[in-house]
Amino acid sequence: MEKTVQRPYLAHMVDLFADDVPDNIMPRSAGPDAPLADRLRPENLAEIIGQEHLTGPEGAIGRMVAAGRLSSMVLWGPPGTGKTSIARLLAAEVGMRYHAVSAVFSGVADLKKAFAEADRAAQAVSGNGGRTLLFVDEIHRFNRAQQDGFLPFVERGTVTLVGATTENPSFELNAALLSRAQVLILHRLDAAALEKLLARAEALQGPLPLTDEARDALVASADGDGRFLLNQAETLYNAKLTDTLDPAALGAFLQRRVAVYDKDREGHYNLISALHKAVRGSDPQAALYYMARMLVAGEEPLFLARRLVRMAVEDIGLADPAALTQCMAAKDAYEFLGSPEGELALVQACLYLATAPKSNAVYKAQKAAFRSAKDTGSLMPPMNIVNAPTKLMKDVGYGKGYTYDHDAEGGFSGDDYWPEEMTPQTYYTPVERGFERKIAERIAYWNKLRGTRE
Repeated sequence: MEKTVQRPYLAHMVDLFADDVPDNIMPRSAGPDAPLADRLRPENLAEIIGQEHLTGPEGAIGRMVAAGRLSSMVLWGPPGTGKTSIARLLAAEVGMRYHAVSAVFSGVADLKKAFAEADRAAQAVSGNGGRTLLFVDEIHRFNRAQQDGFLPFVERGTVTLVGATTENPSFELNAALLSRAQVLILHRLDAAALEKLLARAEALQGPLPLTDEARDALVASADGDGRFLLNQAETLYNAKLTDTLDPAALGAFLQRRVAVYDKDREGHYNLISALHKAVRGSDPQAALYYMARMLVAGEEPLFLARRLVRMAVEDIGLADPAALTQCMAAKDAYEFLGSPEGELALVQACLYLATAPKSNAVYKAQKAAFRSAKDTGSLMPPMNIVNAPTKLMKDVGYGKGYTYDHDAEGGFSGDDYWPEEMTPQTYYTPVERGFERKIAERIAYWNKLRGTRE
């Protein structure tokens, strides 16, 4: 009898009072009353769905686990893609202590306590058993000073840091922290991955009372979020429905508009692809038709707003700089008005994009510049344009010879701003359409001046 009671009690206490039990003990399964998403948590990395590019034998995580040695890492991906599950399982896979904190609820005191416990564990136990995997959920919510606090402990190996974030680490995390951690990108769960997740739920709970079309619509409505899909499925199970629901009935039951797409699960992606290509091809009538198809089917309007913003910067760019402004204003208008009034703002933005001059010069420039940045690494800018806030820096030549452009003839010095090890590159080449025609004229004028002043 004692053995039967002990394990569920310990599993429960690990979550509630982590400081009262060893950190390397983690619950392997949830009780029958736990949420469906908790009961379906994977018990090993092989059960993680949709992230095989990381967890498979050739993936970064798979290779680290095979070697039995983890590096600090930042897991970056949308909600509901398995970041927390991966972190929990990593510790178990290599036999490390596991300690978790959330940047939403934790402060400096919690971190100091975690580091102190990791130090004690490392001194008491040799090998991986004494090493600590520190999982920091929502790591981007820590400010810059708090992020700096991780550095000495990561550097000397007190903890192996595994951070999770939905935000771009390049913008939200310190460069010093990023240089000590590998950024691993998790993908949003595609339809096939979500289907696998739903199949696991049905293996545990029984078939869902849905038509094939309603099932496809439920998967599409999750928008890549596995946790959301399981929560929606649990709502259906708890209702103990006796009738089979079609897409319309499903949407009414969940109080959520559910997109009605064809049952081969390609409808959602086919329509958004058609909308994007109609905008790119400057066909406002076809673009409006595909947008209407998606809205009438129940697509989430803010998903369309995000796609319109992407079209504005990818296919129009500086040929019409107002295109991005129009899209952001449409998004704000929709959030202010709601449906159905706010959908008119999205239609207006769609028509604006379809009729705007097109250019992918900015898109191509970004790709080229990013490739160049990766290839050249950390080249120093020329000394004349680096900052010199201290006397020592000035004495060694920082900022020496800089020409203040506003004091030069025509407000243009013509200086060389490239690292000495690089020849000047051309990433951005404006097209002869829309506003970019004027930009091209400006660049040609500056190039001519630069040639005479060199």
